[in-house]
Amino acid sequence: MHRVYRYVLPEVEAELAKLRTLAEGIPDPELRTQAINSMNDKKFHCQGGGVYAAANLDYRHVLIPLIVALQTISDYLDNLCDRSTSLDPDDFRLLHQSMLDAVEPTAGLKDYYALRDESDDGGYLHHLVTTCQKNVALLPSYDNVKEDVKELVALYGDLQVYKHIKHDMREPQLLSWWEKHRNNYPGLQWNEFAAATGSTLGMFMLFLAASEENLSLKDAGAIRQIYFPHVCGLHILLDYLIDQEEDQAGGDLNFCNYYESKRLLVERISLIVNRAREDVKHLPGSRFHRLIIEGLLALYLSDPKVRSQNDVREVSRELMKNSPLTRLFFLINSNWIRKQQA
Repeated sequence: MHRVYRYVLPEVEAELAKLRTLAEGIPDPELRTQAINSMNDKKFHCQGGGVYAAANLDYRHVLIPLIVALQTISDYLDNLCDRSTSLDPDDFRLLHQSMLDAVEPTAGLKDYYALRDESDDGGYLHHLVTTCQKNVALLPSYDNVKEDVKELVALYGDLQVYKHIKHDMREPQLLSWWEKHRNNYPGLQWNEFAAATGSTLGMFMLFLAASEENLSLKDAGAIRQIYFPHVCGLHILLDYLIDQEEDQAGGDLNFCNYYESKRLLVERISLIVNRAREDVKHLPGSRFHRLIIEGLLALYLSDPKVRSQNDVREVSRELMKNSPLTRLFFLINSNWIRKQQA
């Protein structure tokens, strides 16, 4: 936590300040609004992702700009798709090609807005893409994690396409997509797989791993399997858990709504928590990753949205039962951070 407060959070803040200046200069009013809103509403995504840089401070000058830029692309495009003037899957696919290009240092830039009316962002998205490309190229073992990163980014892009198209097409497309992958994840339900694909944590973990010299392809593949699906799935299921009321009001798809009962919801998230804890035991520095898991639980379950939703509050209480001291610490810490930012 000393590293996070001393180095990570101030440097994340500095990166976001640079990006905010660029966002405020976007000529198109709709793109400008969504870029600024994504930073206002989802800043904690970059702060949380930046924690991975605390595990290798010598490479924080690479990891922090990289994580902030990729997460900002994710949040910006999520806003564009959520509040979109379009329901065109090809538009969403092209927008998210920017994330695939961002993690491929040799990829050429494209007109990612070619299929939508709003297009003049003053070079904002291209800047984010090239920032990522420049920094992944500086990671000593990036070649050995690149294919795993690209696979996670591709799955993320698939999810964003399928969950933002016409309402009556969303579930059939998601279920058809699940059929292509279900044999690889026999312990998951379809909504849990979909949730896992929505997390950027596996990408950030692979960036961290690539900051070490001589990481092997085999180790990179093992790290991906350790983080995906359970750590990633936990991350996004908790996000959906606290957003149920908000998503219902906005007509947005929510993967926590596909459980038959509140009891099953608690059982499945608890199972995924335990599997995530077991998975990270196989990583070097496993205590750091266990802290990530406990920090996720504390961060989301302490969110003010929990208090306003009776069902979510009850689920939260169940998940927090028998909390280890580390999670209680993060719970207090998360509340303190929110008060500082209020």
